[in-house]
Amino acid sequence: MTSRSTGWLLTAALLGAGSAGAQDLGAYRALAADLDGAVTARATSAAQALTRLDAADADLKKLAPSLQNRQLVSALQGSLERARGSLARSPAELEAQVLLARGFMRKALYDQTLTLLASAPANGTAQLRLLAGEFGLSGAAAQALLDDGAAGKLPRVAWRLQREAAGKIGAALNTAQPTQSPATYLNLSRGMAWFTAVQDAPGAGDLKVSQFGDALRQLTVGDVGALGTSLTALRQGNAGFVKSLASAPSGAAVTPSTTPTVPVTVTPARTPNTAAANPSAATPSNASRPTASTNARPARTDAGEVYAALGRALTAAGHGDPALAREQLGLAGTALAAAPISLRGAQGYDALVFDLGAAQARTALRPDDVQALIATLSGLERRAAGQPVSTLDNVSAGAARGFGGWLRVLVFALLAALAFVPLYLLNLAFGGRNTYWRAIASGLALLLLPVFLEGLFGLLGAIGDLTGVGALRAASNFTLTQNAYGLPLWALSAALAIGLTTFGFRGLCQQFGLLGRRSAPQQESAAAQSLDWDEDL
Repeated sequence: MTSRSTGWLLTAALLGAGSAGAQDLGAYRALAADLDGAVTARATSAAQALTRLDAADADLKKLAPSLQNRQLVSALQGSLERARGSLARSPAELEAQVLLARGFMRKALYDQTLTLLASAPANGTAQLRLLAGEFGLSGAAAQALLDDGAAGKLPRVAWRLQREAAGKIGAALNTAQPTQSPATYLNLSRGMAWFTAVQDAPGAGDLKVSQFGDALRQLTVGDVGALGTSLTALRQGNAGFVKSLASAPSGAAVTPSTTPTVPVTVTPARTPNTAAANPSAATPSNASRPTASTNARPARTDAGEVYAALGRALTAAGHGDPALAREQLGLAGTALAAAPISLRGAQGYDALVFDLGAAQARTALRPDDVQALIATLSGLERRAAGQPVSTLDNVSAGAARGFGGWLRVLVFALLAALAFVPLYLLNLAFGGRNTYWRAIASGLALLLLPVFLEGLFGLLGAIGDLTGVGALRAASNFTLTQNAYGLPLWALSAALAIGLTTFGFRGLCQQFGLLGRRSAPQQESAAAQSLDWDEDL
């Protein structure tokens, strides 16, 4: 019995050793594909990019149980959240967040693969093959990596991967220039992502992830001189890293990192005042503009550009041009990313970024949606200044967030269809011969006119926005809630409705003798009935 128990324990230990470090490779591949797909989709549609990010979030939930380092799981979750928020800013910002997320993924795969190879080399072939592809190894280089892994030569496995990563870091740093431009921002993010994966390498020396964070912060504030100094230091540090990898290692053992250090500069942090703790804050102010200009610009001191872009978006939405409105919302998001640190660190900033992204991806954008964003920005400024925030603005923002887009369109389309029901029943019950009943029916129709116009032309405008048909897209201009001209028209229709219904009900009251004398037709009818009664007697 003791021998059998010992056998079971030994088997369990071997199985545990064989599975240590194993990852869900299917979930890993799906997460990588959806993240890369979000970057590709963002160039044409923020809505499609959001769909891919939602899929990536589901992929991460499947992958997370197989990740041993919970810090990396938290870092990945934070990167996905910031990637979602970056949809309101610029494609470059989204790409940067995805690059950082992919760096965390490679870090987890790198560490756990070395752990798996150390305990059971035969079980790590599939994972090592994926790792080779993630580091860009193919052909003979990939086969050499697999051979070293199968032979248990962990030092050579780590050396090959670190050498490849160091080369990619060097390429990114050499391309980066000391200018405040989207290209420099992306190259710094790319170098940071690759170094994140191999930051525990002995040959890294004094090269730290925090140096990349400092460079990104200098890029944000437009400190070109300090940025140039940081780039020089980064290149020198990486050159030392590359030099340390010039020759293949001997057979010395490599201890895989079981608790890798997550770079604090890109880990989701509580303090929003550090640009490196929140990479979304490190976007250059012109990141969304595809321009070759390299002139540095100073950091923004107020939210004036955000208000200006939101004002243009409001005008475009009021003219029935949601496409232009969404474009201006994108510029507003870019300007918001360059707002002062005090504003970006205020409570509600992330919610405003999310609302901007949702509005930019929304079909059938209306002026009310943009007005709610302006009110939210105003509340954010007041909160940053320590002043009380209007509860009404919060309620308006919540209503715009929950009752907009297609929900609003379909609700009013249904109400417009139902508006004919009382008119039909009124005509069915009393007919159309009586002048007073006709006046009442006309007044009721005028009272329901705003609902009918909102339902019909709001639906046509949404269809036009969805299909890109300009004539239909402008149909929302015929609703009474679209712009200021609708208010006097609404007042006029309401005045006519009140006059017609008053005339109709007053006439009915006179017919039934409730007001003044009965009308002549009723008197004649009463006289005829009296004659009939006398003849019967």
